[in-house]
Amino acid sequence: MFKDLKHDLPAGLVVFLVALPLCLGIALASGAPLYSGLIAGIIGGVVVGFASGSQVGASGPAAGLTIIVLGAIQSLGFEAFLLAVVISGVIQIIFGLIKGGIIGYYFPVSVIRGMLASIGLILILKQIPHAFGYDKDPEGDLEFFQIDGENTFSELINSINFVHPGAIVICLVGLAILLLWDRYIKGRKGFLGLVPSPLIVVLAGIALNELFYEIHPILYLDSSHLVTLPSNTSFSAFISNFTLPDFSAIDQKAVYIAGFTLAVVGSLETLLCVEATDKLDPQRRITPTNRELIAQGVGNSISGLIGGLPVTQVIVRSSANIDAGAKTKMSTIIHGILLLVSVAFIGKYLSMIPLSALAAILFVVGFKLTKPIIYKNMFKLGWDQFMPFIITIVAILFTDLLIGICIGLAASIFYILKTNYQTNYICLKDQLESGHHHYTIHLSEEISFLNKGSLQLTLSNFEPESVVTIDGTKAKVVPYDIKEVIRDYILASDRKNIKVEVKAIDI
Repeated sequence: MFKDLKHDLPAGLVVFLVALPLCLGIALASGAPLYSGLIAGIIGGVVVGFASGSQVGASGPAAGLTIIVLGAIQSLGFEAFLLAVVISGVIQIIFGLIKGGIIGYYFPVSVIRGMLASIGLILILKQIPHAFGYDKDPEGDLEFFQIDGENTFSELINSINFVHPGAIVICLVGLAILLLWDRYIKGRKGFLGLVPSPLIVVLAGIALNELFYEIHPILYLDSSHLVTLPSNTSFSAFISNFTLPDFSAIDQKAVYIAGFTLAVVGSLETLLCVEATDKLDPQRRITPTNRELIAQGVGNSISGLIGGLPVTQVIVRSSANIDAGAKTKMSTIIHGILLLVSVAFIGKYLSMIPLSALAAILFVVGFKLTKPIIYKNMFKLGWDQFMPFIITIVAILFTDLLIGICIGLAASIFYILKTNYQTNYICLKDQLESGHHHYTIHLSEEISFLNKGSLQLTLSNFEPESVVTIDGTKAKVVPYDIKEVIRDYILASDRKNIKVEVKAIDI
Protein backbone atom coordinates (compact mmCIF):
# COMPACT_ATOMS: atom_id res chain seq x y z
CA MET A 1 0.00 0.00 0.00
CA PHE A 2 2.93 2.36 0.57
CA LYS A 3 5.03 1.58 -2.51
CA ASP A 4 3.25 4.22 -4.64
CA LEU A 5 2.98 6.87 -1.94
CA LYS A 6 4.52 9.53 -4.20
CA HIS A 7 1.47 9.15 -6.45
CA ASP A 8 -1.15 8.36 -3.80
CA LEU A 9 -0.35 11.24 -1.44
CA PRO A 10 -1.00 14.05 -3.93
CA ALA A 11 -4.00 12.15 -5.31
CA GLY A 12 -5.43 11.83 -1.80
CA LEU A 13 -5.00 15.58 -1.34
CA VAL A 14 -6.92 16.25 -4.56
CA VAL A 15 -9.78 13.94 -3.53
CA PHE A 16 -9.86 15.65 -0.14
CA LEU A 17 -10.26 19.07 -1.79
CA VAL A 18 -13.07 17.74 -3.99
CA ALA A 19 -14.76 15.78 -1.19
CA LEU A 20 -14.76 18.51 1.47
CA PRO A 21 -17.46 20.77 -0.05
CA LEU A 22 -19.39 17.74 -1.31
CA CYS A 23 -19.61 16.27 2.22
CA LEU A 24 -20.94 19.57 3.56
CA GLY A 25 -23.28 20.15 0.63
CA ILE A 26 -24.82 16.67 0.74
CA ALA A 27 -25.43 16.99 4.49
CA LEU A 28 -27.08 20.37 3.98
CA ALA A 29 -29.23 19.10 1.09
CA SER A 30 -30.22 16.06 3.19
CA GLY A 31 -31.48 18.14 6.09
CA ALA A 32 -28.81 16.63 8.35
CA PRO A 33 -26.20 18.28 10.61
CA LEU A 34 -23.11 19.37 8.66
CA TYR A 35 -20.94 17.11 10.79
CA SER A 36 -22.86 14.03 9.61
CA GLY A 37 -21.56 14.60 6.08
CA LEU A 38 -18.00 15.07 7.28
CA ILE A 39 -18.18 11.94 9.46
CA ALA A 40 -19.44 9.95 6.47
CA GLY A 41 -16.57 11.30 4.37
CA ILE A 42 -14.04 10.23 6.98
CA ILE A 43 -15.57 6.75 7.32
CA GLY A 44 -15.81 6.39 3.54
CA GLY A 45 -12.14 7.22 3.18
CA VAL A 46 -10.53 5.39 6.09
CA VAL A 47 -12.83 2.46 7.00
CA VAL A 48 -14.22 1.61 3.55
CA GLY A 49 -10.82 2.38 2.03
CA PHE A 50 -9.15 -0.29 4.15
CA ALA A 51 -11.94 -2.86 3.74
CA SER A 52 -12.57 -2.38 0.01
CA GLY A 53 -10.90 -4.33 -2.77
CA SER A 54 -11.05 -1.31 -5.09
CA GLN A 55 -7.66 0.29 -5.66
CA VAL A 56 -8.88 3.66 -6.97
CA GLY A 57 -12.52 3.94 -5.88
CA ALA A 58 -13.35 6.57 -3.25
CA SER A 59 -16.39 6.46 -0.98
CA GLY A 60 -18.35 9.02 0.99
CA PRO A 61 -21.85 10.46 1.39
CA ALA A 62 -23.73 10.10 -1.90
CA ALA A 63 -25.79 12.76 -3.63
CA GLY A 64 -27.94 9.99 -5.10
CA LEU A 65 -29.33 9.18 -1.64
CA THR A 66 -30.16 12.79 -0.73
CA ILE A 67 -33.93 12.60 -1.30
CA ILE A 68 -34.22 9.27 0.54
CA VAL A 69 -32.16 10.56 3.47
CA LEU A 70 -34.15 13.81 3.67
CA GLY A 71 -37.46 11.94 3.77
CA ALA A 72 -36.20 9.45 6.37
CA ILE A 73 -34.86 12.17 8.68
CA GLN A 74 -38.14 14.12 8.43
CA SER A 75 -40.26 11.06 9.23
CA LEU A 76 -38.05 9.31 11.80
CA GLY A 77 -35.94 12.03 13.38
CA PHE A 78 -32.16 12.14 13.04
CA GLU A 79 -31.25 9.70 15.84
CA ALA A 80 -33.72 7.04 14.66
CA PHE A 81 -32.49 7.61 11.11
CA LEU A 82 -28.96 6.79 12.28
CA LEU A 83 -30.28 3.42 13.47
CA ALA A 84 -31.66 2.86 9.95
CA VAL A 85 -28.17 3.58 8.57
CA VAL A 86 -26.70 0.93 10.89
CA ILE A 87 -29.35 -1.56 9.76
CA SER A 88 -28.64 -0.75 6.10
CA GLY A 89 -24.99 -1.56 6.72
CA VAL A 90 -25.86 -4.96 8.18
CA ILE A 91 -28.11 -5.70 5.17
CA GLN A 92 -25.29 -4.74 2.77
CA ILE A 93 -22.93 -7.13 4.55
CA ILE A 94 -25.52 -9.86 4.03
CA PHE A 95 -25.81 -8.88 0.34
CA GLY A 96 -22.07 -9.33 -0.01
CA LEU A 97 -22.01 -12.67 1.79
CA ILE A 98 -24.74 -14.11 -0.46
CA LYS A 99 -22.82 -12.93 -3.58
CA GLY A 100 -25.22 -10.13 -4.47
CA GLY A 101 -22.42 -8.15 -6.11
CA ILE A 102 -22.87 -10.10 -9.33
CA ILE A 103 -25.71 -7.70 -10.23
CA GLY A 104 -23.12 -5.10 -11.16
CA TYR A 105 -21.90 -7.18 -14.09
CA TYR A 106 -25.25 -6.99 -15.88
CA PHE A 107 -25.12 -3.32 -16.84
CA PRO A 108 -24.14 -2.66 -20.48
CA VAL A 109 -20.96 -0.75 -21.31
CA SER A 110 -22.96 1.86 -23.24
CA VAL A 111 -24.98 2.69 -20.11
CA ILE A 112 -21.91 2.87 -17.86
CA ARG A 113 -20.12 5.17 -20.31
CA GLY A 114 -23.26 7.27 -20.56
CA MET A 115 -23.30 7.54 -16.78
CA LEU A 116 -19.70 8.77 -16.73
CA ALA A 117 -20.30 11.31 -19.49
CA SER A 118 -23.45 12.60 -17.78
CA ILE A 119 -21.62 13.00 -14.46
CA GLY A 120 -19.04 15.08 -16.30
CA LEU A 121 -21.75 17.30 -17.79
CA ILE A 122 -23.50 17.63 -14.42
CA LEU A 123 -20.26 18.65 -12.72
CA ILE A 124 -19.70 21.36 -15.32
CA LEU A 125 -23.30 22.64 -15.22
CA LYS A 126 -23.46 22.62 -11.42
CA GLN A 127 -20.15 24.47 -11.04
CA ILE A 128 -20.99 27.32 -13.44
CA PRO A 129 -23.02 29.18 -10.76
CA HIS A 130 -20.13 28.83 -8.29
CA ALA A 131 -17.72 30.14 -10.93
CA PHE A 132 -19.96 33.21 -11.31
CA GLY A 133 -20.19 33.67 -7.53
CA TYR A 134 -23.75 32.40 -7.07
CA ASP A 135 -23.31 30.07 -4.09
CA LYS A 136 -26.84 29.78 -2.74
CA ASP A 137 -27.21 26.05 -3.36
CA PRO A 138 -24.96 23.41 -1.78
CA GLU A 139 -22.36 21.42 -3.68
CA GLY A 140 -24.23 18.19 -2.98
CA ASP A 141 -27.38 19.24 -4.83
CA LEU A 142 -26.61 17.20 -7.96
CA GLU A 143 -30.10 16.13 -9.09
CA PHE A 144 -31.90 18.04 -11.86
CA PHE A 145 -34.92 18.98 -9.72
CA GLN A 146 -33.69 20.48 -6.48
CA ILE A 147 -35.16 20.66 -3.03
CA ASP A 148 -35.71 24.44 -3.23
CA GLY A 149 -37.86 24.13 -6.36
CA GLU A 150 -35.10 25.17 -8.75
CA ASN A 151 -33.51 22.97 -11.41
CA THR A 152 -30.11 22.78 -13.07
CA PHE A 153 -30.92 25.26 -15.83
CA SER A 154 -32.87 27.73 -13.71
CA GLU A 155 -29.82 27.93 -11.43
CA LEU A 156 -27.71 28.84 -14.46
CA ILE A 157 -30.14 31.65 -15.28
CA ASN A 158 -30.17 32.83 -11.66
CA SER A 159 -26.39 32.95 -11.57
CA ILE A 160 -26.37 35.63 -14.27
CA ASN A 161 -28.16 37.95 -11.85
CA PHE A 162 -25.62 37.39 -9.08
CA VAL A 163 -22.29 37.65 -10.91
CA HIS A 164 -19.37 38.38 -8.59
CA PRO A 165 -16.26 39.57 -10.49
CA GLY A 166 -13.90 38.28 -7.79
CA ALA A 167 -15.26 34.73 -8.13
CA ILE A 168 -14.85 34.83 -11.91
CA VAL A 169 -11.25 36.05 -11.63
CA ILE A 170 -10.36 33.31 -9.13
CA CYS A 171 -12.00 30.62 -11.26
CA LEU A 172 -10.24 31.76 -14.45
CA VAL A 173 -6.88 31.92 -12.69
CA GLY A 174 -7.54 28.44 -11.30
CA LEU A 175 -8.32 27.05 -14.75
CA ALA A 176 -5.18 28.63 -16.18
CA ILE A 177 -3.08 27.09 -13.40
CA LEU A 178 -4.60 23.65 -13.95
CA LEU A 179 -3.97 23.71 -17.69
CA LEU A 180 -0.47 25.16 -17.57
CA TRP A 181 0.71 23.25 -14.49
CA ASP A 182 -0.37 19.87 -15.84
CA ARG A 183 1.19 20.63 -19.23
CA TYR A 184 4.55 22.09 -18.20
CA ILE A 185 5.20 21.15 -14.54
CA LYS A 186 3.44 17.89 -13.65
CA GLY A 187 5.66 14.83 -13.84
CA ARG A 188 8.94 16.76 -13.99
CA LYS A 189 11.77 15.84 -11.68
CA GLY A 190 12.02 17.67 -8.40
CA PHE A 191 9.57 18.83 -5.76
CA LEU A 192 7.35 20.89 -8.06
CA GLY A 193 6.64 17.88 -10.25
CA LEU A 194 5.06 16.13 -7.26
CA VAL A 195 2.84 19.03 -6.19
CA PRO A 196 -0.76 18.49 -7.39
CA SER A 197 -2.11 21.38 -9.41
CA PRO A 198 -5.42 21.55 -7.46
CA LEU A 199 -3.43 22.42 -4.32
CA ILE A 200 -1.85 25.33 -6.18
CA VAL A 201 -5.32 26.40 -7.35
CA VAL A 202 -6.65 26.41 -3.79
CA LEU A 203 -3.66 28.31 -2.39
CA ALA A 204 -3.82 30.81 -5.25
CA GLY A 205 -7.55 31.28 -4.64
CA ILE A 206 -6.99 32.02 -0.95
CA ALA A 207 -4.08 34.38 -1.72
CA LEU A 208 -6.04 36.24 -4.42
CA ASN A 209 -9.02 36.73 -2.14
CA GLU A 210 -6.83 38.11 0.63
CA LEU A 211 -5.17 40.40 -1.93
CA PHE A 212 -8.58 41.62 -3.09
CA TYR A 213 -9.43 42.50 0.52
CA GLU A 214 -6.32 44.68 0.77
CA ILE A 215 -6.24 46.42 -2.61
CA HIS A 216 -9.64 46.10 -4.28
CA PRO A 217 -12.43 45.23 -1.79
CA ILE A 218 -15.14 45.09 -4.48
CA LEU A 219 -13.58 41.80 -5.67
CA TYR A 220 -13.33 40.35 -2.16
CA LEU A 221 -15.37 37.20 -1.48
CA ASP A 222 -17.05 37.13 1.93
CA SER A 223 -17.84 33.96 3.92
CA SER A 224 -20.98 33.22 1.87
CA HIS A 225 -18.69 32.46 -1.11
CA LEU A 226 -16.22 30.31 0.83
CA VAL A 227 -16.14 26.76 2.17
CA THR A 228 -18.02 26.74 5.47
CA LEU A 229 -16.70 24.38 8.13
CA PRO A 230 -17.94 24.09 11.70
CA SER A 231 -15.21 25.43 13.96
CA ASN A 232 -13.59 23.40 16.75
CA THR A 233 -11.41 24.67 19.55
CA SER A 234 -10.07 21.19 20.34
CA PHE A 235 -10.24 17.56 19.29
CA SER A 236 -12.60 16.84 22.19
CA ALA A 237 -14.94 19.51 20.81
CA PHE A 238 -14.89 17.66 17.50
CA ILE A 239 -15.71 14.36 19.22
CA SER A 240 -18.61 16.01 21.03
CA ASN A 241 -20.33 16.42 17.66
CA PHE A 242 -20.71 12.65 17.28
CA THR A 243 -24.30 11.44 17.71
CA LEU A 244 -25.45 7.98 18.84
CA PRO A 245 -28.43 6.25 17.22
CA ASP A 246 -31.74 6.01 19.06
CA PHE A 247 -31.77 2.30 19.87
CA SER A 248 -35.20 2.63 21.45
CA ALA A 249 -36.56 2.82 17.88
CA ILE A 250 -35.39 -0.74 17.19
CA ASP A 251 -39.01 -1.98 17.19
CA GLN A 252 -40.28 0.59 14.65
CA LYS A 253 -41.23 -0.87 11.28
CA ALA A 254 -40.43 2.44 9.52
CA VAL A 255 -36.79 2.19 10.66
CA TYR A 256 -36.37 -1.20 8.96
CA ILE A 257 -38.10 0.00 5.79
CA ALA A 258 -35.72 3.00 5.64
CA GLY A 259 -32.73 0.74 6.35
CA PHE A 260 -33.68 -1.70 3.59
CA THR A 261 -34.28 1.14 1.12
CA LEU A 262 -30.90 2.70 1.89
CA ALA A 263 -29.21 -0.69 1.54
CA VAL A 264 -30.76 -1.52 -1.83
CA VAL A 265 -30.34 1.91 -3.42
CA GLY A 266 -26.88 2.44 -1.92
CA SER A 267 -25.70 -1.00 -3.06
CA LEU A 268 -26.95 -0.41 -6.59
CA GLU A 269 -25.27 3.00 -6.76
CA THR A 270 -22.04 1.50 -5.42
CA LEU A 271 -22.05 -1.34 -7.97
CA LEU A 272 -22.65 1.10 -10.82
CA CYS A 273 -19.80 3.31 -9.64
CA VAL A 274 -17.52 0.29 -9.21
CA GLU A 275 -18.19 -0.74 -12.81
CA ALA A 276 -17.55 2.81 -14.05
CA THR A 277 -14.43 3.27 -11.93
CA ASP A 278 -12.92 0.02 -13.18
CA LYS A 279 -13.35 1.28 -16.75
CA LEU A 280 -11.55 4.52 -15.86
CA ASP A 281 -8.68 2.75 -14.11
CA PRO A 282 -5.64 2.92 -16.44
CA GLN A 283 -4.53 -0.51 -15.16
CA ARG A 284 -8.00 -2.01 -15.80
CA ARG A 285 -8.10 -3.74 -12.42
CA ILE A 286 -11.34 -5.53 -11.51
CA THR A 287 -12.93 -4.74 -8.16
CA PRO A 288 -14.40 -7.75 -6.27
CA THR A 289 -18.01 -6.57 -6.01
CA ASN A 290 -19.07 -8.84 -3.14
CA ARG A 291 -16.18 -7.59 -1.04
CA GLU A 292 -17.15 -4.03 -1.97
CA LEU A 293 -20.68 -4.55 -0.66
CA ILE A 294 -19.28 -5.92 2.60
CA ALA A 295 -16.88 -2.94 2.86
CA GLN A 296 -19.73 -0.48 2.29
CA GLY A 297 -21.83 -2.35 4.85
CA VAL A 298 -19.10 -2.11 7.46
CA GLY A 299 -18.69 1.59 6.67
CA ASN A 300 -22.40 2.30 6.95
CA SER A 301 -22.71 0.42 10.23
CA ILE A 302 -19.89 2.46 11.77
CA SER A 303 -21.05 5.73 10.19
CA GLY A 304 -24.55 5.29 11.62
CA LEU A 305 -23.17 4.42 15.06
CA ILE A 306 -21.28 7.73 15.37
CA GLY A 307 -23.66 10.14 13.63
CA GLY A 308 -22.73 9.93 9.94
CA LEU A 309 -24.74 9.80 6.74
CA PRO A 310 -24.86 6.60 4.64
CA VAL A 311 -21.90 6.09 2.31
CA THR A 312 -21.48 4.63 -1.16
CA GLN A 313 -18.68 4.57 -3.67
CA VAL A 314 -18.90 7.95 -5.46
CA ILE A 315 -17.92 8.47 -9.08
CA VAL A 316 -17.02 12.15 -8.61
CA ARG A 317 -14.42 11.34 -5.97
CA SER A 318 -13.25 8.21 -7.80
CA SER A 319 -12.78 9.98 -11.14
CA ALA A 320 -10.92 12.83 -9.44
CA ASN A 321 -8.75 10.22 -7.70
CA ILE A 322 -7.88 8.48 -10.98
CA ASP A 323 -7.32 11.79 -12.77
CA ALA A 324 -4.88 12.83 -10.03
CA GLY A 325 -2.75 9.74 -10.64
CA ALA A 326 -3.74 7.43 -7.77
CA LYS A 327 -2.20 3.97 -7.92
CA THR A 328 -3.55 2.17 -4.83
CA LYS A 329 -6.26 2.43 -2.19
CA MET A 330 -3.84 4.44 -0.05
CA SER A 331 -5.00 7.62 -1.80
CA THR A 332 -8.60 7.25 -0.62
CA ILE A 333 -7.42 6.39 2.89
CA ILE A 334 -5.25 9.53 2.87
CA HIS A 335 -8.22 11.64 1.79
CA GLY A 336 -10.21 10.30 4.76
CA ILE A 337 -7.35 11.04 7.15
CA LEU A 338 -7.03 14.57 5.75
CA LEU A 339 -10.76 15.11 6.28
CA LEU A 340 -10.38 13.97 9.90
CA VAL A 341 -7.35 16.16 10.60
CA SER A 342 -8.77 19.21 8.86
CA VAL A 343 -12.15 19.07 10.56
CA ALA A 344 -10.63 18.41 13.96
CA PHE A 345 -7.80 20.93 13.88
CA ILE A 346 -7.64 23.36 10.93
CA GLY A 347 -11.24 24.09 10.04
CA LYS A 348 -10.79 27.86 10.22
CA TYR A 349 -8.06 27.78 7.54
CA LEU A 350 -10.07 25.57 5.20
CA SER A 351 -12.95 28.02 5.57
CA MET A 352 -10.84 30.48 3.59
CA ILE A 353 -11.09 28.42 0.36
CA PRO A 354 -13.24 30.13 -2.32
CA LEU A 355 -15.91 27.90 -3.83
CA SER A 356 -14.99 29.34 -7.24
CA ALA A 357 -11.49 27.84 -6.88
CA LEU A 358 -13.01 24.43 -6.25
CA ALA A 359 -15.30 25.02 -9.24
CA ALA A 360 -12.22 25.32 -11.47
CA ILE A 361 -10.98 21.93 -10.23
CA LEU A 362 -14.34 20.25 -10.85
CA PHE A 363 -14.61 21.84 -14.31
CA VAL A 364 -11.49 19.96 -15.37
CA VAL A 365 -12.62 16.71 -13.71
CA GLY A 366 -15.97 17.01 -15.48
CA PHE A 367 -14.46 17.76 -18.88
CA LYS A 368 -12.23 14.70 -18.74
CA LEU A 369 -15.32 12.54 -18.13
CA THR A 370 -17.26 13.96 -21.08
CA LYS A 371 -14.65 14.82 -23.72
CA PRO A 372 -15.98 15.08 -27.31
CA ILE A 373 -13.81 12.12 -28.40
CA ILE A 374 -15.92 9.88 -26.14
CA TYR A 375 -19.08 10.77 -28.08
CA LYS A 376 -17.26 10.28 -31.39
CA ASN A 377 -16.01 6.83 -30.40
CA MET A 378 -19.44 5.73 -29.19
CA PHE A 379 -21.01 6.88 -32.47
CA LYS A 380 -18.54 4.74 -34.41
CA LEU A 381 -19.74 1.65 -32.54
CA GLY A 382 -23.18 1.87 -34.15
CA TRP A 383 -26.68 2.92 -33.14
CA ASP A 384 -27.22 -0.04 -30.79
CA GLN A 385 -24.39 1.35 -28.62
CA PHE A 386 -24.72 5.08 -29.30
CA MET A 387 -28.45 5.46 -28.62
CA PRO A 388 -28.46 3.85 -25.11
CA PHE A 389 -25.35 5.96 -24.38
CA ILE A 390 -27.10 9.22 -25.35
CA ILE A 391 -30.40 8.25 -23.73
CA THR A 392 -28.58 7.50 -20.46
CA ILE A 393 -26.88 10.91 -20.54
CA VAL A 394 -30.10 12.82 -21.20
CA ALA A 395 -32.07 10.81 -18.63
CA ILE A 396 -29.51 11.36 -15.87
CA LEU A 397 -29.24 15.08 -16.70
CA PHE A 398 -33.01 15.56 -16.36
CA THR A 399 -33.64 13.19 -13.42
CA ASP A 400 -30.98 11.69 -11.18
CA LEU A 401 -28.35 8.97 -11.32
CA LEU A 402 -30.46 5.90 -10.53
CA ILE A 403 -33.56 6.86 -12.55
CA GLY A 404 -31.36 7.81 -15.50
CA ILE A 405 -29.49 4.50 -15.30
CA CYS A 406 -32.79 2.58 -15.32
CA ILE A 407 -33.98 4.50 -18.40
CA GLY A 408 -30.65 3.86 -20.13
CA LEU A 409 -30.85 0.19 -19.22
CA ALA A 410 -34.36 -0.01 -20.70
CA ALA A 411 -33.07 1.57 -23.92
CA SER A 412 -30.20 -0.93 -24.05
CA ILE A 413 -32.61 -3.86 -23.55
CA PHE A 414 -34.77 -2.50 -26.38
CA TYR A 415 -31.81 -2.59 -28.77
CA ILE A 416 -30.86 -6.08 -27.58
CA LEU A 417 -34.39 -7.28 -28.30
CA LYS A 418 -34.35 -5.50 -31.65
CA THR A 419 -31.08 -7.17 -32.59
CA ASN A 420 -32.32 -10.61 -31.50
CA TYR A 421 -35.53 -10.05 -33.44
CA GLN A 422 -33.54 -9.58 -36.61
CA THR A 423 -30.88 -12.28 -36.24
CA ASN A 424 -30.24 -15.84 -35.05
CA TYR A 425 -31.37 -17.45 -38.29
CA ILE A 426 -30.33 -17.18 -41.94
CA CYS A 427 -32.71 -17.39 -44.89
CA LEU A 428 -31.24 -18.51 -48.24
CA LYS A 429 -33.16 -18.37 -51.54
CA ASP A 430 -32.61 -20.68 -54.57
CA GLN A 431 -34.37 -21.11 -57.92
CA LEU A 432 -35.88 -24.52 -58.66
CA GLU A 433 -36.06 -26.04 -62.17
CA SER A 434 -39.82 -25.60 -62.09
CA GLY A 435 -39.30 -21.87 -61.71
CA HIS A 436 -40.52 -21.79 -58.11
CA HIS A 437 -38.34 -20.74 -55.21
CA HIS A 438 -36.61 -22.88 -52.62
CA TYR A 439 -36.06 -21.16 -49.26
CA THR A 440 -33.70 -22.62 -46.66
CA ILE A 441 -33.83 -21.26 -43.11
CA HIS A 442 -30.79 -22.17 -40.98
CA LEU A 443 -31.49 -21.70 -37.28
CA SER A 444 -28.45 -20.47 -35.37
CA GLU A 445 -26.92 -22.01 -32.29
CA GLU A 446 -28.61 -19.54 -29.90
CA ILE A 447 -32.12 -19.30 -31.39
CA SER A 448 -34.63 -18.12 -28.75
CA PHE A 449 -38.25 -17.06 -28.25
CA LEU A 450 -37.12 -13.52 -29.07
CA ASN A 451 -36.89 -14.58 -32.73
CA LYS A 452 -40.49 -15.80 -32.83
CA GLY A 453 -41.97 -12.65 -34.37
CA SER A 454 -39.25 -12.24 -36.97
CA LEU A 455 -39.47 -15.90 -38.02
CA GLN A 456 -43.25 -15.66 -38.40
CA LEU A 457 -42.89 -12.58 -40.59
CA THR A 458 -40.24 -14.24 -42.78
CA LEU A 459 -42.32 -17.39 -43.31
CA SER A 460 -45.46 -15.41 -44.14
CA ASN A 461 -43.70 -13.66 -47.04
CA PHE A 462 -42.90 -16.84 -49.01
CA GLU A 463 -44.75 -17.20 -52.33
CA PRO A 464 -47.24 -20.00 -53.13
CA GLU A 465 -45.76 -23.14 -54.73
CA SER A 466 -42.47 -22.59 -52.85
CA VAL A 467 -40.38 -25.23 -51.11
CA VAL A 468 -39.27 -24.30 -47.58
CA THR A 469 -36.58 -26.15 -45.61
CA ILE A 470 -36.18 -25.29 -41.91
CA ASP A 471 -32.80 -26.60 -40.69
CA GLY A 472 -32.19 -26.83 -36.95
CA THR A 473 -28.92 -28.78 -37.22
CA LYS A 474 -26.78 -26.04 -35.65
CA ALA A 475 -29.22 -25.08 -32.87
CA LYS A 476 -28.31 -26.29 -29.39
CA VAL A 477 -31.95 -26.19 -28.34
CA VAL A 478 -35.00 -25.16 -30.36
CA PRO A 479 -37.39 -23.44 -27.91
CA TYR A 480 -41.04 -24.44 -27.72
CA ASP A 481 -42.13 -21.02 -29.09
CA ILE A 482 -40.12 -21.59 -32.28
CA LYS A 483 -41.46 -25.14 -32.65
CA GLU A 484 -45.00 -23.81 -32.33
CA VAL A 485 -44.37 -21.25 -35.10
CA ILE A 486 -43.07 -24.06 -37.37
CA ARG A 487 -46.04 -26.36 -36.55
CA ASP A 488 -48.56 -23.61 -37.25
CA TYR A 489 -46.81 -22.81 -40.53
CA ILE A 490 -46.87 -26.44 -41.63
CA LEU A 491 -50.60 -26.61 -40.91
CA ALA A 492 -51.23 -23.42 -42.88
CA SER A 493 -48.87 -24.23 -45.77
CA ASP A 494 -51.42 -26.35 -47.65
CA ARG A 495 -53.48 -23.26 -48.38
CA LYS A 496 -50.57 -21.80 -50.38
CA ASN A 497 -49.45 -25.15 -51.72
CA ILE A 498 -46.10 -24.72 -49.99
CA LYS A 499 -43.99 -27.81 -49.27
CA VAL A 500 -42.26 -27.67 -45.87
CA GLU A 501 -39.28 -29.81 -44.86
CA VAL A 502 -37.89 -29.84 -41.31
CA LYS A 503 -34.38 -31.00 -40.35
CA ALA A 504 -33.12 -31.87 -36.84
CA ILE A 505 -36.19 -30.40 -35.13
CA ASP A 506 -38.55 -32.57 -33.12
CA ILE A 507 -41.92 -30.98 -33.67
